[in-house]
Amino acid sequence: MAIKGELTRQKIIADAAQIFQRKGFGATSINDLLSATGVTKGNLYFHFPGKEAIGIAVLQQESERFMQFLDEALTGSTPAACLDNFFTMVLRKHQKIGFVGGCLFGNTALEASDTFPVYAQMVSDVFDQWSDKLQCKVTAAQVLGLVRGDLPAKHLAQMIVATIEGGIMQSRLKKSAEPMTRCLDTLRTVLALKLPTAH
Repeated sequence: MAIKGELTRQKIIADAAQIFQRKGFGATSINDLLSATGVTKGNLYFHFPGKEAIGIAVLQQESERFMQFLDEALTGSTPAACLDNFFTMVLRKHQKIGFVGGCLFGNTALEASDTFPVYAQMVSDVFDQWSDKLQCKVTAAQVLGLVRGDLPAKHLAQMIVATIEGGIMQSRLKKSAEPMTRCLDTLRTVLALKLPTAH
């Protein structure tokens, strides 16, 4: 595909991602997408056969970006510090967008579970990968005695995902960092994170 055509395709995906995140896949019409992207209907259909294909492309792109974000956020001097840094970065990520739109994957999980099986499977895969990355850090922290060890790492990882998604939803609703901050602080307490002492 020519460079110009690829740039147009990427613009469609980027602009569609924003409107899908705000309105959802079901409520977004082709006219909404045309308005958001600024392309003609013929141009849109040249790159994608329909709205579902655009949605798949959006989820694929955002999945890759989220995995990159996780790899960057889950860093630190100890496995527990990696988890703590992730909590801080995910809060900052949503503060930066003013708690508008929420989490595309959380939103889609609620919307697509019973109606869009292709989207639902893609989001399920994202949550599985997210949990797996967290589980690795939790396991490593448990070995070092930096996280509570009386519960399986897999269960703790799934709890982290569920708590963060709930915090995002509440902060989106209230347009305030307080609910999400409270959820993250509670996670730190429940996990019994032992962090490096500042010198």
